Amino acid sequence: MHVHILGICGTFMGSLALLARELGHRVSGSDANVYPPMSTQLEAAGIRLQDGFGAANLTPRPDLVIIGNALSRGNPEVEAVLAARLPYTSGPQWLAEHVLPGRRVVAVAGTHGKTTTASLTAWLLEAAGLEPGFLIGGVPRNFGVSARLGATDAPFVVEADEYDTAFFDKRSKFVHYRPEIAVLNNLEFDHADIFPDLAAIERQFHHLVRTVPGDGALLVADGEPALERVLAQGAWTPISRFGTAATSPWRLELEREDASRFLVIHEQGEGPGAVNEDAVVDWSLGGEYNARNALAALASAHALGVGLAAGAAALSRFESPRRRQELRGDIAGIRVIDDFAHHPTAIAATLGGLKAGGDGRLLAVIEPRSNTMRLGTLRARLAESVVDADAVWWYQPAGLDWSLDEVVAASPTASRVVDDIEALVTAVVAEARPGDRIVAMSNGGFGGIHERLIAALEVAHG
Repeated sequence: MHVHILGICGTFMGSLALLARELGHRVSGSDANVYPPMSTQLEAAGIRLQDGFGAANLTPRPDLVIIGNALSRGNPEVEAVLAARLPYTSGPQWLAEHVLPGRRVVAVAGTHGKTTTASLTAWLLEAAGLEPGFLIGGVPRNFGVSARLGATDAPFVVEADEYDTAFFDKRSKFVHYRPEIAVLNNLEFDHADIFPDLAAIERQFHHLVRTVPGDGALLVADGEPALERVLAQGAWTPISRFGTAATSPWRLELEREDASRFLVIHEQGEGPGAVNEDAVVDWSLGGEYNARNALAALASAHALGVGLAAGAAALSRFESPRRRQELRGDIAGIRVIDDFAHHPTAIAATLGGLKAGGDGRLLAVIEPRSNTMRLGTLRARLAESVVDADAVWWYQPAGLDWSLDEVVAASPTASRVVDDIEALVTAVVAEARPGDRIVAMSNGGFGGIHERLIAALEVAHG
């Protein structure tokens, strides 16, 4: 079967393409911006990529077209699909029908941490010899690919996004997955382009809760009021909370400020019959938010038969996904770090974790690129999100219809706005000195800024 994918270089759709190729289909795809790391993965898998949308991309005629949620009516290739009466479906629906049946599905949901937590869960299952399948919105470095089928009888881990499914299906993606285990990591307002308020997102999360069977598991982060409101709408599955609250059966206690070492406690009842256990985790990641992600993954893997001690030991060999505090280069003691953070909460958590985990100055370079940021919905929180940085450069991308100058004016940290990538690179390199860490944050390609910074640092510092 020839499967053609529209929007193929998006993290979800690109991962879907890898699964379709692994199933033996001939796969092609098109996108408006074909760029690494997804384009590199796809080309290595023998998938033909076309840059730009148009009717010509549908020749030879595919047997099925999978349309990504970023595309809508008016797109020339979408219009060509409809005009030619080609069979089409959405990515989540295709996954639900062709990959997930018969699998024990773990769906990792939440506003933040989905990619890391899903990667952690897949790695713990892999380390236990279960050969899981997975689809993750990033590239877990322990695997080198963002998706694989795994063993046919093994669990399947899916990053469960609340974004809408397609222009013809406005439900959240995750309602298609019908998981046995659902992880609800956190919940706050995002995706302002499709959700009017937090209550609308909570309703979608409750739709996910409704799909989990009674003999499955809901693993829910503690201290999250929005998630408690979701559960208050009804739950028919055993709930196990995780976090730092003394009442949570899965909880962690930080043993180092940077959270690179922490104690995991799992309480499974009281009295003589209780089987309680604990384990110490030493690993390379920092930040309490990452420790909480690891806790969620340990609880998920435990529900599938992986012992706590074995899971905790495997965490020491975990490598964070690409673009999650990924070290891209070290030039004369100046480190360049790539991170996907694009929401004020994620920006603050990333900078806080990096500050706690190292000495030297922390220079932040940020592109507010997401749809929510472009709308300016959360701009009032941006200034406070960078308090842990020593200096900040905000990149004003084309299409941002509000000025970042107001963020700079309210910033507790020395900040400036730059609207040209080359000027931005020049300014950051001029400021950097040995011992500094430069972290560039965006949910897009950011004009190749990481490579440009590294090249300019090599010229300036040898």
